[in-house]
Amino acid sequence: MRLVVGLGNPGPQYEHTRHNVGFRVVDRLARKKGWRWNEQRSRAMLASGMIGNEKVVLAKPLTYMNLSGQSVGELVRWYKISPEDILVVYDELDLPLGTIRLRPKGSAGGHNGVESIIAHLHTNEFPRLRVGIGRPTDSRMDTVNYVLSTPPGDDRILLDTAEDRAVEAVELVIQEGVGTAMNQVNADPQALRKAEEKRRRQQERREAKKNQEAAETARETEEAKLGTQGEFFDEESRIE
Repeated sequence: MRLVVGLGNPGPQYEHTRHNVGFRVVDRLARKKGWRWNEQRSRAMLASGMIGNEKVVLAKPLTYMNLSGQSVGELVRWYKISPEDILVVYDELDLPLGTIRLRPKGSAGGHNGVESIIAHLHTNEFPRLRVGIGRPTDSRMDTVNYVLSTPPGDDRILLDTAEDRAVEAVELVIQEGVGTAMNQVNADPQALRKAEEKRRRQQERREAKKNQEAAETARETEEAKLGTQGEFFDEESRIE
């Protein structure tokens, strides 16, 4: 069984803020799978189902961000799972907007929600998926106000795309494991695009070569048939 925890703050006033990335990612995954948030336990809303052969529980702690560990600790004890079977999804100031990063363990990096989870689990050895929200471009803007604000226009589009990628990353972790998923999730998107373009060009060249060889074979076959017919007509002339 895997427990996927999206971090955020409950309440409609926080729904679209940068700090609620974790909530939105697990919401998107639940919608994609058709799972309902129809259970409440350990001060968290829960939705569950199967991904492949794995039972997966999605959780949105209702304790507010800074006390997330209270809920996560209770869930871990209730389900009797180890920290390695958790995946925590949250926003990251120190990643560029729209970037996602997967790690098997690590420090809180100043994130109060993750700090609370570490304190209640007594370990930092649990996987986490960070979604970059970047830092405020206005140096006068307070960090707290920034993370609790709604991103405008283009920033919102970039964050939407990152949240969709995060959903795919969660599924990949469940199906392939953290180690394998990291190779894909943490890859530079530009490098991936270049690799895909190179693969496409190679495939096109292989197809063009195959078509050319098929055309040459067909032409040689046709020429051979015409040559045989010519010999047949010459033989008839000699008989007459």
